[in-house]
Amino acid sequence: MFAAERRQLILEMVRANGAVSLRELARVVQTSEVTVRRDVRALEAEGLLDRRHGGAVLPGGFTRESGFPQKSHLATAEKTAIADLAASMVDEGEAIVVGAGTTTQELARRLARVPGLTVVTNSLLVAQALAHANRVEVVMTGGTLRGSNYGLVGSGAEQSLQGLRVSRAFLSGAGLTAERGLSTSNMLSASVDRALVHSAGEVVVLADHTKLGIDTMFQTVPTDLITHLVTDEPPAGDDRAGTELQALADRGVRIAVAPSIGADAAVAGRPRHDPALPGPRRPQPLRSASQLAAEQAPTPRLADVRRR
Repeated sequence: MFAAERRQLILEMVRANGAVSLRELARVVQTSEVTVRRDVRALEAEGLLDRRHGGAVLPGGFTRESGFPQKSHLATAEKTAIADLAASMVDEGEAIVVGAGTTTQELARRLARVPGLTVVTNSLLVAQALAHANRVEVVMTGGTLRGSNYGLVGSGAEQSLQGLRVSRAFLSGAGLTAERGLSTSNMLSASVDRALVHSAGEVVVLADHTKLGIDTMFQTVPTDLITHLVTDEPPAGDDRAGTELQALADRGVRIAVAPSIGADAAVAGRPRHDPALPGPRRPQPLRSASQLAAEQAPTPRLADVRRR
């Protein structure tokens, strides 16, 4: 493939997805990351895109939201590793909330093996992944469907979460920085994510390395409310991603790095959890979030997630 053809394909991928890692670009154009990095520099010099932390983004500082078909094919191996590690943090019998997104969808597929689990979600994809899981109860919020990510948003979704209290929230987003925290490109999605965070004792962010250092329009979770970050190992030479991870750790976020195939996870600030084992299962009925909140008798509140 000639350089001009390669750069045109790179430009089309960035325009379609908003942000693409060098690793993914190299795979698609079938060349080395060194060559792709050189192409990205040339396109940046022409003002056609911006380089960001081991990848390329649309010019202008803020990336736009990609649709589900595009996002579902990006960083698939990284999302799988992140989901495996995040699932090991969930204990039998817990009540959690899981937000919308392709990484959280991967997580949901693994949560089907955790008995006695209650999952509150605004994501049709998460609910679908758990629909046939015995002994896992799925609670859907209300709201208006967003076709781009199959998430329920709006006042109906937010009101159905009022009065709810669970142990953890698992969320993903379009970007993550130490300065601003987790962010997304859609105002309605951001508002529902904030409501999900408010219902949880701890917040676990799932973000692959392509999201590190990316800042988008609407903040969903400020850094001081993020308890854990589950991410993947940045590619060699991506010093800025490593710098961002260190900055997040300095702000009190506990970093868990999902291993490559055959490697161990590197976890800062906490021991690695063993995956939950499957057990006998029976179908459970679906309930609304408002019903779940009404059924929860007053219990001792979990510790405030703000860390000293």
